[in-house]
Amino acid sequence: MVRKKGILVFLALFVLLAFTATSCATSTPTPTPTTPTQTATPTPSEKKLKVAFIYVGPIGDGGWTYEHDQGRKMLEQEVPGVETTYVESVPEGADATKVIRDFAQKGYDVIITTSFGYMDPTIEVAKDFPNIVFLHCSGYKTAPNVGTYFGKIEEPRYLSGLVAGKMTKSNLIGYVAAYPIPEVIRGINAFTLGVRAVNPDAEVRVVWTNTWYDPAKERQAAEGLLDVGCDVIAQHQDTPGPQQAAEARGVYGVGYDSDMSKFAPKAVLTSPIWKWGVYYVDAIKRIKAGTWKTEQYWGGMKDGIVDLAPLASFVPDDVKQLVEAKKKEIMEGKFDIFKIFSGPLKDQSGQIRVEEGKSMTGEEILNMNWFVEGVVGEIPQE
Repeated sequence: MVRKKGILVFLALFVLLAFTATSCATSTPTPTPTTPTQTATPTPSEKKLKVAFIYVGPIGDGGWTYEHDQGRKMLEQEVPGVETTYVESVPEGADATKVIRDFAQKGYDVIITTSFGYMDPTIEVAKDFPNIVFLHCSGYKTAPNVGTYFGKIEEPRYLSGLVAGKMTKSNLIGYVAAYPIPEVIRGINAFTLGVRAVNPDAEVRVVWTNTWYDPAKERQAAEGLLDVGCDVIAQHQDTPGPQQAAEARGVYGVGYDSDMSKFAPKAVLTSPIWKWGVYYVDAIKRIKAGTWKTEQYWGGMKDGIVDLAPLASFVPDDVKQLVEAKKKEIMEGKFDIFKIFSGPLKDQSGQIRVEEGKSMTGEEILNMNWFVEGVVGEIPQE
């Protein structure tokens, strides 16, 4: 599945609220719907709110889709009167439109689409079903019955960079990256800024895979970075393949999406993670109460939608204390995504992009298309 140029172009149009970002995509296996539990037809007062989730990857990916499904389960547990179902591995494009429309025609009250590439299909179907609420992850288009949601994953990415910067011995850190889009670019930058805050001599070397979900390809990319001397492997991918490659070579890794330590326990230092259930529970409660209105949600660590997985037992105590102190600042509102991207901030060429005493705006962060100083690699231009 290939991203279109429009992903980069649209961000120039996204202003003011700037509460979104791009999201995940994957290969195109056959969609496999689940079947909701069949019950007797309830009376109107007992009728459950029916919520459908559409996933771009398999729920067993160990990352992006897995965490969305954990959020779905949390929703069922914490909000009474809700019935959920899902379809996994739905390709973006026409296939997504069909699946979204099918749920709408079946009378689902809320339809949640969990990938950027579902944006236009979501908007298209929503026009025909004004009484259904649609929640789209990572897009920027809204309507009276369509809202968007995402999180400031750059905050825990920065924290994970602190860990990587302290743990590298070669001062070469590898980063297996999916697509050269602003979401991925600013994640690399936030991580690198964390690395360089504690280790100014370290470099972050980037390799692009042009895929979100391909365990073998992701692992191969990591192996290429290991071959040139990288001793910590970070990633913006949906599987633990890069972490497993790091463990096989006896070095460290930083996962993503979900706590990936269970897949490579001897390597994974920590992982920036998503907690989608925090948003799902809140949004569905408001929908049930009739108070929900279209919105562009962009939450941070203080809101609980993103976090940093526990640090491994083999991370030294002084590093743990460093990370905890910075996390405390984030939770107290003293340090956030805007402080991360504050000046003086240079790009790869050494040019000042953000002057001292100033910070990038939300719009500038979400449109980021350049690498900060310390990143080794190019951003392909399509």
